[in-house]
Amino acid sequence: MTKRWLSEHRQEKYYRLAKKLDYRSRASFKLMQIDDRFSIFRDGDSVVDLGASPGGWLQVAKERVGDGKVIGVDLRPIKHLEGVVTILGDITSKETMNELLEKFGGKADVVLSDMAPNVGGHYSTDHARSVHLCMFAVGVADAVLKKNGKMVIKVFMGDLFHTLKKEIDDRFVNVKVHAPDATRATSSEVYIVAKGFRGRRPGNEATEDTEENRKEFTVKGELK
Repeated sequence: MTKRWLSEHRQEKYYRLAKKLDYRSRASFKLMQIDDRFSIFRDGDSVVDLGASPGGWLQVAKERVGDGKVIGVDLRPIKHLEGVVTILGDITSKETMNELLEKFGGKADVVLSDMAPNVGGHYSTDHARSVHLCMFAVGVADAVLKKNGKMVIKVFMGDLFHTLKKEIDDRFVNVKVHAPDATRATSSEVYIVAKGFRGRRPGNEATEDTEENRKEFTVKGELK
């Protein structure tokens, strides 16, 4: 069996499972797997999800935070989900950011971003656009994330990756790069999982180095 066949078979499995369990996207399983490995969500957490349409990650986040607040933002409409607030808009615009700050009314425990650019077929350009979107997600974290908060963002690998990761390293106590099993084997996308938010400037007073933030990640498929 070829690697491509195995990848396509696995994706078909997650697609069928999403349909069976009434999840809006097979991407739901990526977030489940990330949470199962890295313990992202706690009961009662407040979560912001960027690039949230069609809502697969919102479903998972809401299930796992219970009565916590979950807000999704996307350029495309998101069909209603019970207990979830959605914003139709471009997070890179000041107007949408202000709406998010107004509706959130507090600080987030978790910032998620599954944003991706419209792929044009030129890999270096697609990668650069992906990193550009990730930097906006980092800006949202700067604005709304609590001390010791967590962030999970998707990015396409490429030559700008380490510049992005440095920005995240400067803000978080523990940062790892991970490819969930539900990701296509042929895909260049990976997820940066960051815990222990300490602020936007390296010179800020360090976040408390809690046991949760210090614990070692032992993840299959982790990238160094």
